[in-house]
Amino acid sequence: MVLLQTRQSRSDRVYRDPKAPGTVPWTTFRDVIILLCVRWYLRYSLTYRDLEEIMAERNLSVDHVTIWRWVQRYAPVLNQRIRREIRHHNRSWRVDETYIKVAGKWAYLYRAVDSAGETIEFMRSPKRDLIAAKLFLRLALSAGGPSPRVINVDGHPAYASAVADLKQSGELDGAVVAEPRLI
Repeated sequence: MVLLQTRQSRSDRVYRDPKAPGTVPWTTFRDVIILLCVRWYLRYSLTYRDLEEIMAERNLSVDHVTIWRWVQRYAPVLNQRIRREIRHHNRSWRVDETYIKVAGKWAYLYRAVDSAGETIEFMRSPKRDLIAAKLFLRLALSAGGPSPRVINVDGHPAYASAVADLKQSGELDGAVVAEPRLI
């Protein structure tokens, strides 16, 4: 059984007063619809045409170009507002790596978490050496937030050398201590 839906034409749209509550000035759609489309686009791997189809299923005629304009206009605003609410990691890091199989090949998964268990950064590497450890620590330091006060590492000797090199180059605070964890 095929269900037919009629789409709203441009002449059927109601233009809202820009000063009315719940509207974005000079837009046809309520702010809830705009926010929903932008959020779905950013959160899920949907195309603009997918969102156009989803809105059509809800009897809203929204062109994919309109959704693209909304994303271009409101995504930076959402990012700015959400960044204030994100919990930043603390200054005590735990860094380790594990051996995983990805697509039939073995690789190392480096990860850094803070003492509250929040993930700071992770990286996959084919090797477990000084270069990979240094690259991972640089990546974790560039993630934003406060620099670590202490870095707890496992017994891998590359971490001590990587921390010393990063201190010497000035990328890491000189007061940071790399303490090996007893497992």
